[in-house]
Amino acid sequence: MGEAGQDALNGPAAGAPALRRATFADIGAALAQGWSDFRAFPLFGVFFGGIFAFGGLFIFVVLKLYGAPWMVIPLAIGFPLLGPFVAVGIYEVSRRRMAGQPVTWSAVLLRVFDQRERQLGWMAFVVLFIFWIWVYQVRLLLALFLGFRMPHSLDGFVTVIASTPEGLGFIVVGTLVGAALSAVLFSTTVFALPMLMEREIDFVTAMVTSVAAVMKAPLPMLLFGSVIGAATLSALLPLFLGLVVVLPVMGHATWRLYAMLSRPG
Repeated sequence: MGEAGQDALNGPAAGAPALRRATFADIGAALAQGWSDFRAFPLFGVFFGGIFAFGGLFIFVVLKLYGAPWMVIPLAIGFPLLGPFVAVGIYEVSRRRMAGQPVTWSAVLLRVFDQRERQLGWMAFVVLFIFWIWVYQVRLLLALFLGFRMPHSLDGFVTVIASTPEGLGFIVVGTLVGAALSAVLFSTTVFALPMLMEREIDFVTAMVTSVAAVMKAPLPMLLFGSVIGAATLSALLPLFLGLVVVLPVMGHATWRLYAMLSRPG
């Protein structure tokens, strides 16, 4: 590894906070505090989580109307990649609660609205690009493994992938590719998004700092990412409705973990 790369791993980039190494205790504490924040201000969580749940239902209806219900599963799995942007409001609720500031709708929504003029908006290109890659590779893998056997219904899609060698191959390869994309997105955004909401720094610096923090504590961060992924996938099952609770809790927990690691403790 070059000298510049080693510096990125050992210290913060210019203008970024010095994030200490995460521990398993930090992960547990962040998740507990995230749940506490949600219970303290549930209406904010339901509001922001409800936006996401509605978006998932909208995708389902549109795909059904356009005769491509088999795309519901891959899009449902990839759709939560866009979740961190909805979580900006959730971060602000936790930030205000920690700082002892009043948590009001006007203050929280103003913080969300202000992001249009800040570096956080540029992160949309990174996240949307990875989401686009996810959708494209799903369609490519479907063509490679299923070809002309493409099902025309959701039930048919589930039957094909569950009962044929081609379907099994699609699941295995798609899972590996999806895991790789998720790891990249998680590493670059888990601390970058709350950092950009809190500080006036450029998005590249925030991404580099986030990746460095994940690489300093890969096992605890793997646990944190796995909990977020498992909880989010479980929330998709009842027609995306579980996102009303899961998304805000995970958003609160993410802010809490960032706050723990960026402040002396």
